[in-house]
Amino acid sequence: MSTGATPGPPAGAVRPPVIRRRRLEPDARREQILSVAVRLFGERPYADVSTTDVARGAGVARGLVNHYFGTKKELYLEVVRVMLTVPGVALERLPGGGVPERVDAIVTWFLDVVSRHSTSWLAAISAGGMAGDADVDQVIAEAVDVAADSILAAVGLGDRPAGEGLRGMARAYVGMATYTAREWLQRGALTREQVHTLLAATLLTMVEKVFPRAA
Repeated sequence: MSTGATPGPPAGAVRPPVIRRRRLEPDARREQILSVAVRLFGERPYADVSTTDVARGAGVARGLVNHYFGTKKELYLEVVRVMLTVPGVALERLPGGGVPERVDAIVTWFLDVVSRHSTSWLAAISAGGMAGDADVDQVIAEAVDVAADSILAAVGLGDRPAGEGLRGMARAYVGMATYTAREWLQRGALTREQVHTLLAATLLTMVEKVFPRAA
């Protein structure tokens, strides 16, 4: 007589695994979405990426992308900010030795980051088809300011107010580092070793002979 219950598997049969979607904490979910956005905006121009694409890549509903980041443009601005802004942890992990050791370490960190995320970093510095947009230009300018301040802090000049001349020189070095890295990653005109030598030697010379005249 049938009881209406669904019959179970035969005795000895192997039950199929139960697949459960892993629930992520809000911060982890946000980082997952951002990671997918970094990859997609690195692979395609801004106009060719939608929030639906990002949501699909992250395995979430599109509404969740909007919840964490707002509009597509706001998401893109966050991608550019993340790719170009030097995080505080980079300075915290610098060695406590002399200036040459710290210069070598900050250059090594920069080259590690841009090579690990080369496609996305190159897309970010070229604004991914959004060049000339005031909001994108502002984010890039802010990232350059943070990088300049980070350089001054790395070489021991961050414990006192920096004049505009000193910060301007640091920003100029950031520009040089950016274009030198492009010669390596995009054009293949330089090797990593050559880029490291150029950036480290230039920064050390600036610290010893140029910055003191502007401080």
